[in-house]
This record gives sequence, C-alpha cells and structure tokens, in this order.
Amino acid sequence: MSIVKINALTVPAEQRETLEKRFSARAGSVENSDGFEWFELLRPVEGTDQYLVYTRWRDEESFQAWMEGPMKAAHQGGGGSGEGDGGGERPKPAATGSTLWSFEVVQQAAPKA
Repeated sequence: MSIVKINALTVPAEQRETLEKRFSARAGSVENSDGFEWFELLRPVEGTDQYLVYTRWRDEESFQAWMEGPMKAAHQGGGGSGEGDGGGERPKPAATGSTLWSFEVVQQAAPKA
C-alpha cells in the first residue's frame, strides 16, 4: 500500500503568507514525479503554529527519488522558489522548524458515489 509523509512546519504568524505564496509558486513541481499520489498544504486554524505538508506516495523508493532529485534542486535554488531566482541570495526560510512524519496506509475509504 501507499506511504504518507507529513512535514510539520513551524511557521510564525508573520511568515504564513510568505510560506503559502512559496508553495503556490511551486505548484506542479511534485505532481509529475514517479510514484506521486497526493499533496495537500494544511493551514492551522487554531491552537498551533504548525502547517502540515501532506504527500502520499506509491512507495518509499518513489519518495526518496523525489527527495534526491526535484526536491533537492528546489531547495538549492534550482526549482524556482517564486522569489527572484536570478542567482541572488536565497530567501530566508518561512518556517522556523520542521519535523517529517512517515506513515504506511493500512486502511482507506472514499466517498460513495
């Protein structure tokens, strides 16, 4: 079955808009990766300053291949952060911390048609 990776990003209130704009600018960068199944950026509503970045993959190998290829390039300035990729200084991260959680999908359901 599929695997899920959730990146819990600690984002100060003054950086929320920056984080969301950066994700919007990168829209489409993960969808064409082999083994990719789903993505969601979850904004906190109350009680926390953590955004959750939810991705679902066919298997661990697909996720690792994305991490070592497109994801690595994006974080090294090669993937278009949407904030002036003209070879200048990289923008400061919007998150002050992150934790990656890994899960195996053992049950799933979809709405009935």
